Amino acid sequence: MKNTILIVDDIHPIFMKKVEALGYHCDYRPLIKPDEALQILGNYEGLVMRSKFKLNRQYIDAGKNLRFVCRAGAGMDNIDEAYTAEKGITLINAPEGNMDAVGEHAVGMLLALMNNFNVADAQIRAGSWQREANRGYELKGKTVGIIGYGFMGHSFARKLSGFEVNVIAYDKYKTGFSDRYAREVSMEEIVKHSDVLSLHIPLTPETAGLVNEEYLFHFKKPIFLINTARGKAVQTQAVLNAIKQGKVLGAGLDVLEIEKFPTLAGQEWFDELRQSGKVILTPHVAGWTFESYRKISEVMADKLKVWSPES
Repeated sequence: MKNTILIVDDIHPIFMKKVEALGYHCDYRPLIKPDEALQILGNYEGLVMRSKFKLNRQYIDAGKNLRFVCRAGAGMDNIDEAYTAEKGITLINAPEGNMDAVGEHAVGMLLALMNNFNVADAQIRAGSWQREANRGYELKGKTVGIIGYGFMGHSFARKLSGFEVNVIAYDKYKTGFSDRYAREVSMEEIVKHSDVLSLHIPLTPETAGLVNEEYLFHFKKPIFLINTARGKAVQTQAVLNAIKQGKVLGAGLDVLEIEKFPTLAGQEWFDELRQSGKVILTPHVAGWTFESYRKISEVMADKLKVWSPES
């Protein structure tokens, strides 16, 4: 089916409007089950997905006519990128669409942690007024370390620019990226100088379990930790242990090693995590705002507009 796109997840209608104007036909099936998608994938030249299933070899082989796959978001860890490249399938994602959402969410988590918003709110609702116990920290003058300086890391740094902080950044895969918002440094400098550590990295074999007990042990100062990237980059028990040791002053976790119930509730560390007043949790929504919902679809459609199947 020439110029046909199968859409297996919920996306903003602006995507369909834009790509149909380009001559594509969209089959919008956000409720389709993975096994159903597998049976019909071979009928389409394009696929739009979020996280309904892992685009592994089985799906890629089933999509024998696929020319492109659009990932409605930034992360590509649920796609076998090497095999899609081998098959000549173009991958399109849209980090530009949710980078502002992620940057703002990370700042919000950081401010909430440094000022005990979640604990103070709960105490007052329970009839307890504790001013001294909720004395906070100011961001001004602190050093914020960023791991990963792509769209998300840069957005976070830009959002911090009015707080009079020192922003340093490390990225293993790029150099020469210092700008008005952050200064490029080594990992050693991140560990030595950071008061805040924020992760903005994809999930790869190298980043899986990056933040573990040994890694946190080497930080010279107690830190606030923010993770709006991928849950498997951080070992949750290591963070909880570091909180007990005073190495981590607080953690804002939008993502976890295991997400969604009931599996999450069965993790050994979950009870400790949910009871900790030094952890703020959100359900993997840092990049999922009302605005980013539309912007992600606009970015994908605009990239399809300039993409040439012959390139």
